[in-house]
Amino acid sequence: MAKEPVKKESGIEIPKLDIRMMEVTIVGDSPIIVHAWSEKAKREMLQKQMKVAKSAKEAKDPVADYESSLYRLADGGYGFPSVGFKAAAVTACTSVAGVTKVAARQAFHIIGEEVDVKGAFDGSKARVSLVRIEGGAPAMREDMVRVGMGTADLRYRGEFTDWHAKVLVKYNANVLSESQILNIINVAGFAVGVGEWRPERDGMSGMFHVATGDDMKRLGVA
Repeated sequence: MAKEPVKKESGIEIPKLDIRMMEVTIVGDSPIIVHAWSEKAKREMLQKQMKVAKSAKEAKDPVADYESSLYRLADGGYGFPSVGFKAAAVTACTSVAGVTKVAARQAFHIIGEEVDVKGAFDGSKARVSLVRIEGGAPAMREDMVRVGMGTADLRYRGEFTDWHAKVLVKYNANVLSESQILNIINVAGFAVGVGEWRPERDGMSGMFHVATGDDMKRLGVA
């Protein structure tokens, strides 16, 4: 009986990813308003979900509200969630020809400094990635807002007036080029913004642009 020919297994060829890193300096064009979830707000949310009896409402403490609105880095500096910058860039793709939101979302990541944040439940914690905000200390901002059924309330949050940041981008060069990423980030700064009252939310805060050569000289950024 003739032997059957041995079948050769064909290997699957996986295209190699072209992963690169680039640092992009952005310069604030309008103040950035930050609003981190406070331990108090998270604790109240957890207690409600756990059906814990509500205690009497605490007196408003503007200074505590302001302090808890800030995103703090391990060395005492200040930051803003890296995911916020990525979300802005992805949203901006609706205004950029040839780049879809789906492609952009999969093609790059914004890398920040990892920080552990205390959770609402005792012993728990969350890890957040923050882009360092540079240029000066924050100031307390007071805003009148409408909550619930139109009830007026005062909010106290941190605001950075003159700011800039170095954004570290990890990207797949097979999908997006360096110039495309720079363009997306630049459009994001004008059309979307980051933080509270940004253009995406009908505001004018949190706007920025990719630093020019003159910006780099003025800021003394290498």
